[in-house]
Amino acid sequence: MERQPLRIPPLVDARKEGNAVALRVQAGATEFFPGRASASLGYSGGYLGPSIRIYRGDNVEIAVTNTLKEDTTVHWHGLLIPAELDGGPHQIIVPGDTWRPRLPIRQPAATLFYHSHIHGRTGAQVYSGLAGLLLVTDEGERALALPSEYGVDDLPVVIQDRQFDDGLMVVPQGMMTMMQGRRGNTILANGTPNATARVPNRLVRLRLVNGSNARIYDLSFGDNRAFHWIASEGGLLDRPISVRSLTLAPGERGEVLVDFSNGQAVSLKTAPDTNMNMPMMIGPLAQARKLAKEILGGQGEAVLQFVPVGGLGTPSKIPERLVERPRADPSKANTRRRFVLGMGGMMGGGTRSGGGMVINGRPFDMNRIDEDVRLGETEIWEVSGEMMSHPFHIHGVQFEVLSRNGGKPILRDTGARDTVLVKEPVELLVHFDQPAEKAPFMYHCHILEHEDNGMMGQFRTI
Repeated sequence: MERQPLRIPPLVDARKEGNAVALRVQAGATEFFPGRASASLGYSGGYLGPSIRIYRGDNVEIAVTNTLKEDTTVHWHGLLIPAELDGGPHQIIVPGDTWRPRLPIRQPAATLFYHSHIHGRTGAQVYSGLAGLLLVTDEGERALALPSEYGVDDLPVVIQDRQFDDGLMVVPQGMMTMMQGRRGNTILANGTPNATARVPNRLVRLRLVNGSNARIYDLSFGDNRAFHWIASEGGLLDRPISVRSLTLAPGERGEVLVDFSNGQAVSLKTAPDTNMNMPMMIGPLAQARKLAKEILGGQGEAVLQFVPVGGLGTPSKIPERLVERPRADPSKANTRRRFVLGMGGMMGGGTRSGGGMVINGRPFDMNRIDEDVRLGETEIWEVSGEMMSHPFHIHGVQFEVLSRNGGKPILRDTGARDTVLVKEPVELLVHFDQPAEKAPFMYHCHILEHEDNGMMGQFRTI
């Protein structure tokens, strides 16, 4: 299959726009494969949206106009802002309307994610293309002299799997889709199948985003090279961590530094995803996954090929330290809450009032507040998942992983986070410093079809 150049989303620098940015939610037609135009959705474009660079300390107005024929919202995933600005299911933008939140940017540099969060239709709208990146920058990040030329040595890489039939994108439906989340037979990088990125023969920064509805990626390079993980969802780590693979669940982001100075072309690959709930581990799906494992073996599936330009380069020096960040004190946490993500009863077809997915035995209800939290408090949340692993996301906060299955956190739990993969019980140290008076914040599974069908709750900070 013919390779295509990696598409790079356009960059909108909020300061250059006077901190007034406009986004148009629109339907489009996208040629993922040449000559085959698929129906799609996008922000100010046919599929996905621009990367928006925002600066710590600024206030940024983003005017979002909905030109669709259905309701939508835009959630600023990972942005620490009051709940009425968060873009969750309560901040609905009806067709023809414009929403103008003024966002106070008060957090460290990080790669964030914006996407639709309209209850009952989040999965379908995101799958069709309603997602993009928010790039927070600050003085501490700029002082490190990390690769920062957008689209050259600082690359956004939104990884998604989508289903294609004869070159056209189709949106999977049915019971299997609700149980497992929408999955596809083709991996896209920034909406590009079979993508190739030409990169400098030096250190390159990749902002990796799992934009899939349900698939987990276990990422590594075809030559098994080491690379350096430098940032989690909450921003830069204390110091780079040398790794040979990095796992990203839906909604998670990870920034890495990769040295391409050897001049050799190499592919970023992912292992097959085996995360499925137990009733689906038999039958056609299980057989297909078993066959995929046998075919792919240890090679994995290509996500993106890199071709360094300029021949042999000079190996780059990796900074020894990144940023020190204040940490919450677990001894100050006086409240503990427990959340179990599971499947509840019969798998009904309802969406807006829940369709079989639950947290603590209850499906989501827009009119019910599940938890009241004191503003400024730090709490311990113990979260576990039934049947399969679930990426758990909390709006309006960052947290640290305290323990996993009663033991120490794993390496992948390092850093400030807003999304974490759970099955075994995981303890999270959560600090609540954003108000939720006019609207609640959400917590939910980031397998979007689970969220749409009831695996979501909401909390106020009071």
